[in-house]
Amino acid sequence: MQPSRDTIVKTVLNEEKRFDMVLNAGLPKLEDAINHAKTGNGVVPGGEAFKLYDSLGMPIEFMEDLAEERQVKIDRSEFDRQMETQRARARAGSGFKKASKNFSWIAPEAVAAELNQAGDSFTGYSETTTTDVRVLMLWSDDGTGCEKLEQGETGYASLARTPFYLESGGQVSDTGTLTTDDGLVAIVEDLVPQPVRTVPRVHKVRLKSGSIAKGACVTAAVDVSRRSAIRRNHTATHLLHAALRRVLGEHVSQAGSLVASDRLRFDFTHQAPLTTEEIDEIEQVVSAQIGFNTPVGTEERLTEEAISEGAIALFGEKYGERVRVVSIPQFSMELCGGTHCVATGDIGAFTIEQESSIAAGVRRIEALTGDTAVRHIQSRRITLRQLTDVLGASGTKALEVIRRLQQDAKQLTREISALKVKSALSDETTDKTDVVINGVTLMTRKVSGLDKVAMRTLADSLKEELEVGVVVLASVTENNRVHVIVTVTPDLTGRVKAGQVVKTIAPIVGGNGGGRADFAEAGGKDSSRIDELLDTSRTVIEQLLAQ
Repeated sequence: MQPSRDTIVKTVLNEEKRFDMVLNAGLPKLEDAINHAKTGNGVVPGGEAFKLYDSLGMPIEFMEDLAEERQVKIDRSEFDRQMETQRARARAGSGFKKASKNFSWIAPEAVAAELNQAGDSFTGYSETTTTDVRVLMLWSDDGTGCEKLEQGETGYASLARTPFYLESGGQVSDTGTLTTDDGLVAIVEDLVPQPVRTVPRVHKVRLKSGSIAKGACVTAAVDVSRRSAIRRNHTATHLLHAALRRVLGEHVSQAGSLVASDRLRFDFTHQAPLTTEEIDEIEQVVSAQIGFNTPVGTEERLTEEAISEGAIALFGEKYGERVRVVSIPQFSMELCGGTHCVATGDIGAFTIEQESSIAAGVRRIEALTGDTAVRHIQSRRITLRQLTDVLGASGTKALEVIRRLQQDAKQLTREISALKVKSALSDETTDKTDVVINGVTLMTRKVSGLDKVAMRTLADSLKEELEVGVVVLASVTENNRVHVIVTVTPDLTGRVKAGQVVKTIAPIVGGNGGGRADFAEAGGKDSSRIDELLDTSRTVIEQLLAQ
C-alpha cells in the first residue's frame, strides 16, 4: 500500500470534497422535501430521493438517516424501482449482449464432447477464413434444435471450428458469412456465448439463399474490413492505456472498455477531469507510437511469469495457468485475448473525441482510429474554417474575436435585464396590487419576459421601497414554466417567513420550492393559475400576521 499512499490520500480528500459539494447542492432540496413530507403524509416520494441520488450522488443511506431524525420516511420501494429502471436502461445500452433464447436442445453425449471441443477451436488469431468447417448443430430462431435452416430463416449454428471472435474483454463479436460449394448461404450476424452447458458458443445466422443442414461443411469467413477496424481500435486501446499511465501516473487502471468497429471507449481510474494539455499530450504519445510502426507481439505464457515481468492484468479478472500476452515492446504489455494489428502503424490515425466522468473517480475517453479518425478531423477542420470565415479572423485572432463577442453578449444581457426590470417597475407592463394588512404592505406583481436574475433584481428593488412588508412576484418563463419569488423585510421575518409562504402557495401552480426566512423561490408548471396564486398569497400572509 505504501507506493500508492499519495494516490490513496488524494482519493480520500477528493471524496471528502465531493461529498461536501453534494451536501451544499442537495441538502437544501432534501430539507425542503422532508419539511413538505412533515406537513403531508410523512413520506418523502422515492422519485425525489432518486433525483438527488442520480443528479448529485447523494447516498440513499444518508437521506434515510436524516429523514428518520426528522421523523419522516423515504419511499424506498419507489426509489428502488427507479434505480432498477435506470440499471435496465444501462444494461440495454451497454453494447454487451446476452443469450436471450431458450436453447432447449440437449446434446447426446457423443456430440456434446465434440461441441465442447469446438469451444477451443478458435482459428481467428491466424486466419479470417476457415474452410471445410462442419456444422455440428442447428437451432431455429426460438432456440429449438432442428435439422435444417431454409432461405429467409434466422437461427443459430454451432461449428466444429470458427474464425469468428466471440465478444469478450470489451471487444465485440465478429460478423461474416457461411458459404457452401453452391455459394453464399448465410450471414453471421452475431455470436452468443454458451447458451447451454454443452454448447460453448453459437453463431446467429440469417439464411440468404438455399439451405444449411446439420452435418454440412461450410467455409466460415469473417468480414475482413470490419475485423481490421476492430483490430485497430483494440491495439489503440492498449496504446491509450499505456499513454494514460505515462501522462497521468501509474495509479491509472482500466475500469471498463468497448472495442467496436467504429470507435473505442476506455474507462479508467482518475480523480480529476483531464485538462486540454493532458489530452493533447496523450494524443501525441499514442500518435508517436503509431508512427514508430512497432510490431505487435502475441504469445502464450505462464500467468504468474507474465505478471511478474510487468504485464498488466485487469483487476478482478480470473485467469488460468497460461494466458495470452499482447505486447508493444518498450511501451505496453497486457494480458489480452483479443485480436490486434500486426504493427502499430496499421492504426493509421488516432484522435480523442470526448473525455467525461461516468462515476466518482472514474473517467471515460472515447476515441477514433484509422479512416474514421481522419474523417472526424477533416470535419472539425471544415467547421473551424467556416467559423473563421464568419468571424473574419483566423488562429489566435479568431479566439480574441470570440472572447470579445462573449464579453459584449454578457454586457448586453445585463443591460437588457436592467431595462426589463425598469419596465416591470412601471404600471404599463406589470399587473400590480398593493394592500396594507395590519400596518404591513403586501406588493404582488405578475410580470412577463423576466429571467430569474431579473426577477431577483426586481424583488430587491421593490423591497427597498418598503419599510415593513412582503413582495410576491410571479412570472411565466420562456418555456411556459412559472417562477415565483417571495421576499420579506428583515423586521418581519419573525412573523412571516418567505420559505413558508412559498411552500404553501407553490402547489397551486403545480410546483414546489423553498428558501430562507427573508427570501424564497419556487417553480411550477401551470401558468393558468398565477392569479389564483397571487390572491392566495394575500390570504396566507393575513393568516400569518393574525397569529
